[in-house]
Amino acid sequence: MEGKKLYKSAIDRKICGVCGGIGEYFNLDPTVVRLFWILFCCLGGSGILAYIICAIVIPD
Repeated sequence: MEGKKLYKSAIDRKICGVCGGIGEYFNLDPTVVRLFWILFCCLGGSGILAYIICAIVIPD
C-alpha cells in the first residue's frame, strides 16, 4: 500500500510551491487552491500566517 505524501511543488510554484503541492496532493487545480487561499486571507487574515507556516513545515 503506497501512501501519499504532501510536498511543495517544484514545477507549479508561484512563491514557495505550497498551493501547487496541496493541489497535487488532493488532485485539484492549483489555481483553485490559490483562489481559496486568497479568499481565506481576505476573510480572516490568518491565511498569510498559515501560508508562512506551511512554507516552513512542508518539505520540498
